[in-house]
Amino acid sequence: MEISTLEWTVTIGITVAVLLFDVIVIARDPHEPSFKECAIALSVYIGAAVLFGAWIWASHGHDMGIQFYAGWLTEYSLSIDNLFVFIILMAALRVPREYQQEALMVGIILALIFRGIFIALGYQLINNFSWIFYVFGAFLVYTAATLVKSYRSHEEEHPENNRVVRFAQSHLNVGEEYHGLKLWYRENGARVISPMLIVIVALGTTDLLFALDSIPAIFGITQEPYLVFTANVFALMGLRQLYFLLGGLLERLVYLSLGLAFILAFIGVKLVLHAMHENELPFINGGEPLHVPDISSLASLGVIIVTLVVTGVASLVKDKKDNEEQAATAE
Repeated sequence: MEISTLEWTVTIGITVAVLLFDVIVIARDPHEPSFKECAIALSVYIGAAVLFGAWIWASHGHDMGIQFYAGWLTEYSLSIDNLFVFIILMAALRVPREYQQEALMVGIILALIFRGIFIALGYQLINNFSWIFYVFGAFLVYTAATLVKSYRSHEEEHPENNRVVRFAQSHLNVGEEYHGLKLWYRENGARVISPMLIVIVALGTTDLLFALDSIPAIFGITQEPYLVFTANVFALMGLRQLYFLLGGLLERLVYLSLGLAFILAFIGVKLVLHAMHENELPFINGGEPLHVPDISSLASLGVIIVTLVVTGVASLVKDKKDNEEQAATAE
């Protein structure tokens, strides 16, 4: 897939412009967005992603279009799962609702920066070391197993308790009040750090961990850096509105982590099979490629869509059943 300098320039320029527009609007009027506001913005972002995929399909071929849609859906589902962590962070660090938009916007910008760095590193690795697909595949399978283990043991995430955040809280003079994105101010005559800085540190460290999962996953679907980048951009755009729009619905998606575990394991296996196709490791088949099944982009897209639909429906059915049982018990 040949991507011109103009395409890259226009894509990056539009991404930066959208982010700047969001930053300016939010900074001018910090507030908790209404349902209508979130629904309109989210519809625009999703519509833009669908139209962009159609343009890729028409201008660069159907296989590239399928790869974009598969990558976007994977990254979007991972981003939705990440919203659980954001909700925990906001609640644990007591961020006022009117300032949560600002915190989320900073988190999205940090996520784009980290993912951009990881995309560049990942692209260099896969171009120079074909065996890296073995590593990526094994990592995704391990991550999938970790998600299943966490679900089965009902372990709660406490991202606000990570070492970086605890260090910042204990070694910095942190104030009590939030003043938007103002990171320091005077309190009782002393210069203090705004608790918003702690929120940004927490979001930054969790974004870094999210990138470690998402980038190998997307490279398991497409090795085209332009598609990897744009799939991540469209997955993150609208995440802020989705946070406020879904609200309690996120807590009802009880099987989401299991669905994501299956998707990550599937992509991990696909990566290992791809590595076998291009095998150069001397201790595997004498350094010669192996003839193993190849999973097509269309098959990958089908598996991802079916998994997400089944996961969502099963989650809502279970939630309805649990509510009915609670109502019957209360009577």
